[in-house]
Amino acid sequence: MNAPLLSSALIILSALIFVALERRYPYTPGQRFLRQGFWMDLVLYSLVQNWVLGKIIELIIHGIDLRAAGRLHLVGGWPVPLQAVFFLVLHDIYIYWFHRLQHRVPFLWRIHEAHHSTPHVDWLSGTRSHSLEILINQTIEFAPLFLLGAPPEIGYFKVTIDAIWGMYIHSNINVRSGWLQKIFNGPEMHRWHHALEVVNVNFSTKIAVWDWVFGTAYLPGTKPKQYGLEPTSAYPVNSYVWQHLIAFRRRRSETA
Repeated sequence: MNAPLLSSALIILSALIFVALERRYPYTPGQRFLRQGFWMDLVLYSLVQNWVLGKIIELIIHGIDLRAAGRLHLVGGWPVPLQAVFFLVLHDIYIYWFHRLQHRVPFLWRIHEAHHSTPHVDWLSGTRSHSLEILINQTIEFAPLFLLGAPPEIGYFKVTIDAIWGMYIHSNINVRSGWLQKIFNGPEMHRWHHALEVVNVNFSTKIAVWDWVFGTAYLPGTKPKQYGLEPTSAYPVNSYVWQHLIAFRRRRSETA
């Protein structure tokens, strides 16, 4: 089986498993499968936007590669498993710090706000991200793979891990990972990142170590009561188009 087909098959299979586990072991009992914004997240964010942005990022990276003085091939000779771990950790520490900046810098927050706009956190809600945020992060993620000489398999590995882990940390599954939550990020911590009760906690994506080391970890013995944006927010929760356009509109609080 070729790499693109295997990647797609693993992502679809994982989605079905997460859906089944959400029904059997829900973190928040009674949360509907076809919840508010489900079709927008599935069709527009997950399918259409990801496909379009994937093509755009390919063109950007191809343009960078053509203009480079030649690929550096710094990691091309490493064993493939070592390359996979190297690029996974390298991008994960970048995402941790960029994620923190998104919650501090007004414009970066405006392009990140869409991701926090859903009041229901589940296997699909992680796909809701402004296209500019995806464009920035995935270009920075995948350009080094090509420029440093990694084989194409590493790219498909990263795509697969990103998709599956994104579904996992947002899933409505009552996971109890114990001491492993100190190392690998999961729903226990990430759901608190989306909670209204606290702010600026649990920025890690895959490796939870960053939060524990840099003092942003938060894992109480209770469950969040509410997710999303403040109830007083006028954010267009159910409009893909307006969620994109509103990011380029400065708010009064930024000019006060």
